[in-house]
Amino acid sequence: MLAMVSTRFLLLVEQSFPMQKISKKAWGNTSIRFLCQVGRDHGPLTLSSLGFPSEFEKIRINKTKKGEKGNVISAIDVSKSRVKALGSNGKRAVGVKKPPEIESAPFAAKSFSELGLPTLLLRRLESEGFAVPTDVQSAAIPVILKNHDAVIQSYTGSGKTLAYLLPILSEVGPLKDNSSEGDEEAGKKNEIEAVIVAPSRELGMQIVREVEKLLGPANKKVVQQLVGGANRSRQEEALKKNKPAIVVGTPGRIAEISAAGKLHTHGCRYLVLDEVDELLSFNFREDMHRILDHVGRTAGADPRGRENPFASRAERQTIMVSATVPFSVIRAARSWSTDALLIQAKKVIPLESLPSSPPVNLIKPASDPSANSNLQPHAAVQSLPPSLKHYHCVSKLQHKVDALRKCVHALDAKSVIVFMNHTRQLKDTVFKLEARGMKAAELHGDLGKLARSTIMKKFKNGDVRVLITNELSARGLDIPKCDLVVNLELPTDSIHYAHRAGRTGRLGRKGTVVTICEEPEVFVVKKLQKQLGVPIPACDFTEGKLVVTEEEEKKPTEVLR
Repeated sequence: MLAMVSTRFLLLVEQSFPMQKISKKAWGNTSIRFLCQVGRDHGPLTLSSLGFPSEFEKIRINKTKKGEKGNVISAIDVSKSRVKALGSNGKRAVGVKKPPEIESAPFAAKSFSELGLPTLLLRRLESEGFAVPTDVQSAAIPVILKNHDAVIQSYTGSGKTLAYLLPILSEVGPLKDNSSEGDEEAGKKNEIEAVIVAPSRELGMQIVREVEKLLGPANKKVVQQLVGGANRSRQEEALKKNKPAIVVGTPGRIAEISAAGKLHTHGCRYLVLDEVDELLSFNFREDMHRILDHVGRTAGADPRGRENPFASRAERQTIMVSATVPFSVIRAARSWSTDALLIQAKKVIPLESLPSSPPVNLIKPASDPSANSNLQPHAAVQSLPPSLKHYHCVSKLQHKVDALRKCVHALDAKSVIVFMNHTRQLKDTVFKLEARGMKAAELHGDLGKLARSTIMKKFKNGDVRVLITNELSARGLDIPKCDLVVNLELPTDSIHYAHRAGRTGRLGRKGTVVTICEEPEVFVVKKLQKQLGVPIPACDFTEGKLVVTEEEEKKPTEVLR
């Protein structure tokens, strides 16, 4: 009887209040979900029904007449529009936030000048040899310039770093266009305006180098790195002396200096979380909570919270970046940002249109790991560079290093990254390779900052041919000349395989990935092959050449896209 009453009540509510019109805020942060089938009379789900204009719908704006003083008043009637302001003292104010014109985004721009970047920044791009933006850059830059929170997702090596750096440098630092509010902005020069968080020291320092390259030699002090493993007191002194506008660092060091009161980010305009899926791990949880609480504030948040010692905070623009966007990232984006857009190559969609949790399987129990086994590989496929060749080679454990040496010679690879799972085994592999006349070096988290920087410099210069590393360095390592990745030990899953493979074949270049495994491990390679939708045929190295076995050629791999 109770079930019948509940059913009738839900039907009555749905008839009186259409489900589409019930706002998210009406339900709070509950976990209630409705499993329903949209009827034909409701019509298809469109961008218009989500509150976004189509290419046929134009937004009318009533501008003030020429000569009148005051701001331009918009006649947009959008429920999700919001006002962005930095501080309560009237230093800077951004007008009503417009909904994204998704269909008109320049997804295939032929030059950076089409994306609305300032002249000074365009000159720096030209001087550094950047001519044509990548697909993800063409999609992301205009959206970020319009002050939208964003989640940027694209395969490794597709240019995601510049996709968020360029719009930030358009508004922060010496490369932005001079405006009438120059005197007003002069008072803000001592404040940090952008915080970029990276999960590893290598990625953090790499981002700093990209920013310095764009800024030019004369403006290097505009950016400051705060990475672990370096001298903390020197970093604090540099913050006080240089007064940078952009800070790039690892979660632990940023949170540490912030807790000491040496890093003031309440007036910050931009928060970038690079490799956000990695930042969601348990190891970073406490540090990330502090960063999110002290870097600006999300839209609609109370600027006079109890934990906030300042009178007010700036409303921040949150940008999340990752090669993969699993459900954990979608949930985090909804919690840490407002009305975020998912930006992919040639596609921009509202994040609200995506599910925030895996679909419920009513046949298999939620505790069954096989119930959601097909969800993770899809994200790995999206993060895999398209111009790679994949192979696997069967070898006995004691002969793996010899197989690695033969692989390097057979492919005539000049720059090789080899992945293993355990740090203690890296040194032994380096010793065996060097004993056979091949220059190699190890890279792992136990090394100091200076040692890691020296090794990376030697590897990039060609003084080291083979870099032996662990899973940590699979994230963010940008070695454009790397032409071979070798898995000397199997990755734990398809996503880790994709991140390892992404160290080669960057920005459309060709690359090769070889997995050296034992006979009992072949079934794991076959599983990766099926999940990733790419052929990984067996091969051997004979007479100095890579030879694909005849059995694999007779049985072409079924590619599942």
